[in-house]
Amino acid sequence: MMIRRLRNAVCSFAVVLLVILSASAQTTWTAQHVNAKGDLNVVYFTSGDKGWVAGDGGFLAQTRDGGGTWTPYPLGTTENVNEIYFRNQDNGYLVAGKRMFITHDGGRSWQDIRPYRTGDFGTGQPEFNSIRFTDKKRGYIIGSVTRGDIVVDSLLLRSEDGGDTWQRVSLPVKNELIHLVFRGNSRGWIVGSNGLILATTDDGLTWTRQSSGVATTLYNVDFNDNDSGYAVGEKGVILRTENGGGTWLKVDSPVRSSLLRVDFADSKNGWITGRGGVILRSGDRGLTWLQQNSGTTENIYGLFMDKKFGWAVGEKGLILKYKK
Repeated sequence: MMIRRLRNAVCSFAVVLLVILSASAQTTWTAQHVNAKGDLNVVYFTSGDKGWVAGDGGFLAQTRDGGGTWTPYPLGTTENVNEIYFRNQDNGYLVAGKRMFITHDGGRSWQDIRPYRTGDFGTGQPEFNSIRFTDKKRGYIIGSVTRGDIVVDSLLLRSEDGGDTWQRVSLPVKNELIHLVFRGNSRGWIVGSNGLILATTDDGLTWTRQSSGVATTLYNVDFNDNDSGYAVGEKGVILRTENGGGTWLKVDSPVRSSLLRVDFADSKNGWITGRGGVILRSGDRGLTWLQQNSGTTENIYGLFMDKKFGWAVGEKGLILKYKK
């Protein structure tokens, strides 16, 4: 009996070790740095070769050779770029502070679009954090209204004419809204300060609050389909839902540092990045997460994952490339 138990214990340990080694072996990150004006906050690729990084001081750069070289683009702003999103190869959007830019030629040129009028926010100023276009006409910008460094109201703008005009959408909260994701045209989710999660099922016309079960700031949200979603935030918080956010459950995290981005390449394989060089990986639909060796202790602010490749960006012009 003792020998059988010992044999079972050895087998169990071997299986666990194999899983850990397998996950580690499949993850290879190589680092480079670009001469940015500060930190890089976002990264977005439309193919294996063509992508963008952006960050502090209005820095924007493009690669057309898979990250071999990066060419800066003079965006004409000193505002920090908070997000880049491309609807397809040609049509892209970015937000930087209180400014928004659109490209219709794959990033060769960017047009400065002002989605508001002077005085729209009284004595406050808009701060744009995230942008999405669900089709050619319909777009959304989220963020906050601030007075100095104080957030005084939530901010959601909606366009139905490709970004030519924008209307403010009324919300039941006053939190800072940090990140936005849509599945198709009608279903979307927003995360923000104090554990906020908002959801819509009617093309962003109305939004209802979902219970996150946490009070810490949530920085990023990702959905694989209408049901399977993930959110990450302060103090190592990882949340998971299997019913479109009707119920959010907290997942065990191997770290306590702030987690800033989550991105699933497919229904099973996901990555999370955060402060202190943290990279987490899951291969079981987000049920468990293992910490990976990023090779850096610098904060990692941006993440973009595909089935065959991935990118992460962070402090002091850091760019990390992942390849299976």
